[in-house]
Formats: sequence, C-alpha cells, structure tokens
Amino acid sequence: MTNRILYYPALVILIAACAKPQPSPTTEEVVEAALPETTEIAPSFTQVPSWSDIIAEGAVKDGWLKTFGDAELEKIVAEALQNNRELAAAGANLDAAAALATQAGARLIPAVNVGGGAQSTDRGDNTTNTSGAALNVQWELDIWGKLSSAAAAADEAYRATEADLEAARQSLVAQTAKAWFLATEANLQLALSDEAVKIYEKTLEIVETRVEVGAGSPQDVFLAKADLNAAKERQRQAIGALTQSVRSIEVILGRYPSAELEVAREFVPTPPGIPVGIPAQLLERRPDLIAAERRVAAAFQRIESARAAKLPGVALTASGGSSSNELLDLIGVSSNFFSLGANFVAPLDLGGGLEAQVEIETAQQQAALANYGGIALRAFNEVESGLTNEQLLLEREAFLAAAVDNNSNALDAAKTQYDAGAIDFLSVLQMQARTLNSRISLIRLKNARLAQRVDLHLALGGNFTE
Repeated sequence: MTNRILYYPALVILIAACAKPQPSPTTEEVVEAALPETTEIAPSFTQVPSWSDIIAEGAVKDGWLKTFGDAELEKIVAEALQNNRELAAAGANLDAAAALATQAGARLIPAVNVGGGAQSTDRGDNTTNTSGAALNVQWELDIWGKLSSAAAAADEAYRATEADLEAARQSLVAQTAKAWFLATEANLQLALSDEAVKIYEKTLEIVETRVEVGAGSPQDVFLAKADLNAAKERQRQAIGALTQSVRSIEVILGRYPSAELEVAREFVPTPPGIPVGIPAQLLERRPDLIAAERRVAAAFQRIESARAAKLPGVALTASGGSSSNELLDLIGVSSNFFSLGANFVAPLDLGGGLEAQVEIETAQQQAALANYGGIALRAFNEVESGLTNEQLLLEREAFLAAAVDNNSNALDAAKTQYDAGAIDFLSVLQMQARTLNSRISLIRLKNARLAQRVDLHLALGGNFTE
C-alpha cells in the first residue's frame, strides 16, 4: 500500500517534468499566414529566410558605415550610440523584458518560503514561551503546459524587444549619418551663397562703373542691387539651415544644442555601386521583421497557455520544521513536524471568461500576423525602391553635373557679349541665376545620393554582402 501511495505522486511529477511548450511557428509558416494568397513575392525574395539568432553583435557593426570613408562620421555615430536618450530608453525596455521573462520562468519551479517566530504569554504567575521555524514549499505542476507556454511567450516577447533595440540602434546610425550629410549640404549651400553675394557685389561694381562712363543704363544698377539683396537673403537662409542642422545632430548626440559642432565642408564620395543580384538572405538582418515574427510567436504561446488554463490543475504543498512549547515538552510530544499535500482544481468556466481569454489571444495573434505581413511588404518595397533609386540618382547627377558645366560656359559667353554691348545686362543676370540654381541643385542631389545609400543599407539590415 505504501508503495502505491508513493507511486502516484511520483507519476504526476514525472508528467509535469515532461510538460513542454508547443514549438513556435516557423518563419515559412508565419510568412504564409501573414501575406494574402494573391501576394506573389519577386524571384529575388523567393528564398524565404529564417529570421533568428542574428542579434548577438548587431547588423550596424558589419562595416557598412565604413564604406563612406568618413572617420569623423564614424566618431559622431559612436557618440550617438553611447549617449542618445531614445536608445537608452530602448535599452531600459530590454532590461524590463528580460526581467519579465525571468519572472515567467520562475513559476515553473517550486516556491519556497522560510518562516519563524517566537511568542511569550504572561498569565499572572504563569508564563508560557513558544518558538519555532518552518520551511514551506508550493509547486503548481505544469501538466498541460500552461506555465511553460507562458514562459515561452515571455521569452519570445524578450526576443522581440531585443530586436526592437537593434532596430532602434540601426535607425539611430542611419539618422545620424543622414543628419551629418544634411549638415554638410547646408555648409556647402552657405559657401555657395557667400560666393553668390561676392559675385553680385562684383557685378554691381562693374555696372556702376559702366553707368558712370555712359556705357550702361541706370536700370542695370537697380537690377544688380536687387539681385545682390536677394543673394544676401539666401545667405541668411543658409546660415539658419546650417545652424538648425548642427543643433539637430547635437541633440542626437546627447549634447546641449549650442550649434558649436564642426561639420564637414565637403561631401565624401558616394561609395561604389552595389553588386548585382543581392541574395534574399539579407532580409534576415532586418530587426523590425525579427521583432514582428517574435511577437507572432509570443501570441501563439499565449494562446496555448490560455487553452491549458481551462484544464484541471494540481498543486503540491509541503512544509516542515520544529517548534518549542513548554506544554508539549511537559507531555513529551515531539517538537518536529512535516506535512505533504496535493490540491486538485478543475476550473468551471460558467461565465465563459477562460474561453474569452482564448479568443482574445487568438485575435491578438491575428493582429500580430497582419502587422508582420505589412512590415514584410514594406521591407520588400523599401529594398526594391532603394535599388531603383540608386540608378536613377546616379543618372540624374550625371545630367545635372553636365548642366552646371553648360550653364557656366553660357555665363562666360554672356559676360563677353555684354562687355561687347551685344546683349543687355538682364541676360547676364539671368545666366548667373541659372548657373547658381544648377549648382544648388547639384549639391542637393549629392546629399540625396548619400542619404539614399544609407536608406538602402537600412532597408537591407546591413551591408550588401552576407
């Protein structure tokens, strides 16, 4: 009889020890469930990646920033990663997620409490002293996997938050690089506006001299002054743009926005063209997709936990200790004690609360799947658009650079014709404006190419090579 009594608790414990959470859905299953049936993935992405185990070092460390060859930019990015407040908040969220995962896992092991106390009772001429200490153990057996599924969901949520941190890190690197290039553009635009002011000042001097000797019209003086004032106004705009862009970088770096940071005065060359035929596996490094997939998995595990909560449960309790009491000592009763118990609970879902929880978790998983599908489609679009824009911007820069040369040559010819009296001064001013505007556009396009390359790295989750 004793052997049978010991056998049944041991069998229950063995069953509990074997309870494990259901495996989370694979990436292929998530992609199939998340995207509409009508979605046809392009051949370059037909090899569905398995987004897992890629966060350890961070994709921004794979060297893509070094391809720009800007040591000062790398220094600025390192400072941003160290001091940025939004990234610090994301890091704190990761710490909280790790603690929640530990907390959920702790429910799988027995809860142990130690207690003790002493008491003295005085009844006139009779004083009674008692004292004791006890060890209490409680353990909810995870027969159906309710606790292990909840722990698995918390672990998946942690991995999602971990990917969120990597996404924030990559986004910060890209944001810092693009802000740096924008400040460089502002610096170049300011230099060009300074040059324009000098050109129009020189032009005004020439016009005034020609009018004095009777070779020009007074109208030309007013036109030259108008263009000079317009150039000075654009100069002030450039100063404001540069100041604002520098302050935005300082905020990213965690500095006070004093507009004292020195930024580059020339663009770095756009890195060489990307290789042909980028493999689909590069999307494995996109942390936003990893986070979305992990949230689908977490939702799946929460459904399993909610379903298991509808099934009967067993909890074991054990306690033991020792107490000291004068009355017990007097009658010779032992002061040591030990007890062992088991509680069986079968939930009756009369109000439908437990089933409603299953429905809630199921709906949340559907939302997570839809969110994943949206992020995946957006990722494909960002990569395809980035590849297309790379070529278009390259061609546009070539055309615009040729336009700058053509306008410069036309301006030189117009000045020669004006000096010979063949054209009026307004024609010269128009050519000056065309030349300056084309140079302004070329500066902006150079910045756009650099920013586009950063966006492409962000879309691919890192460098162009695996």
